[in-house]
Amino acid sequence: MSQTSTTPPSAAPRVADFQGLGLSRELAECLRSRGITSPLPIQSMALPDALAGRDVSGRAPTGSGKTLAFALPMAASIHKAKPRRPTGLVLAPTRELASQIAAELVPLAKIRGLRVHAFYGGVGYGPQFTALARGVDIVVACPGRLEDLMGSGHVVLADVEVAVVDEADRMADMGFLPAVRRILDTTSAKRQTLLFSATLDGDVDVLVRDYQHDPIRHEAAADVDASEATHRFHYVERDARVGLCGQLISASGSTIVFVRTRHGADRLARQLSKSGVAAAAIHGDRSQSQRERALRAFSSGSVQALVATDVAARGIHVDEVACVIHYDLPPDPKDYVHRSGRTARAGAAGTVVALVTPEDHVAADTLRSSLRLDPELDGTPPARKVARAVPSDRRHGPRVQAHRPTRRSQAAPRRRRGSS
Repeated sequence: MSQTSTTPPSAAPRVADFQGLGLSRELAECLRSRGITSPLPIQSMALPDALAGRDVSGRAPTGSGKTLAFALPMAASIHKAKPRRPTGLVLAPTRELASQIAAELVPLAKIRGLRVHAFYGGVGYGPQFTALARGVDIVVACPGRLEDLMGSGHVVLADVEVAVVDEADRMADMGFLPAVRRILDTTSAKRQTLLFSATLDGDVDVLVRDYQHDPIRHEAAADVDASEATHRFHYVERDARVGLCGQLISASGSTIVFVRTRHGADRLARQLSKSGVAAAAIHGDRSQSQRERALRAFSSGSVQALVATDVAARGIHVDEVACVIHYDLPPDPKDYVHRSGRTARAGAAGTVVALVTPEDHVAADTLRSSLRLDPELDGTPPARKVARAVPSDRRHGPRVQAHRPTRRSQAAPRRRRGSS
């Protein structure tokens, strides 16, 4: 079993610039031209070891800058590839995340004449076949489409020098870990493996144990309170949510609104648009071109609100999102953290608002307790119910009936199958 060293956040090296971490002048200049001059904590911790060729397990929350923590070492170290035999591999759980990782890598790889291409489902195979035949040095892919390309012989991974598994816990949540294991099993045993995740226990720990050699572990603060976001719980009647949501978007500007189901996302986007708030929906039933159009419209400011299901919680990386609204409370505290991570990224400010309906009061209390949240409270939080006398038959006198929450309110709402 691999021995893992843990570096607490407090032990992160205090380095003023990327060259001080061992990055080449050319790559540091590329970052500087984009206004990136000071490394973030996970970058300061992970880069020296990754640049030295060590396997790294990085635990860091969404929006902490971990993409550069693996993109820079990969761009710095891999060699040119032969057609259909990439030397760099990044696995990502969603199409949007794969696309955005590739976009982050392109200017870095270009410095060394390396080619990057993203591979995912929902689009035709033709352009992907052509790219592989011409030669792709760094493949950024979702597991399903990559296995299809491997099965048809269009890509061989035996030459991979650096493999990255990003959002490993999300991979586990979505059932992709068996595919991830099959893919890694076909890569070179001498590869460097970098793994990044919001958690490193459970199923993710199996990847660390079986696919990394003597990894060093680095952890950036992952508590939701470490974010610069202001958290608010707004108690509201169910039928008043659309109006309140529109007011919050109009006041905040760029906003991502999370709902539980695909149908709910489409419905809310229509309702917001009718009320004068430009909105677009993004979820698993949308085609890839529809999803990309919605993201472009949101990024450019053509629409104020992106209404999304949890499939997009880790796939949307848009700078300067002012607000996140939990229109439907998430089914799990981890989902609250992942959704909320769309705003207040990399030290910026932002607001997170949870809309709490009467049937969600118990779930909201559980969420606050488990995440140690102390949000601002708006609206009228529920008063504690007390026992009260109710009429009964004469033989036994009055019965005492305590208020009991409905069955639905006793636990966080469950995710319905196929609701992403």
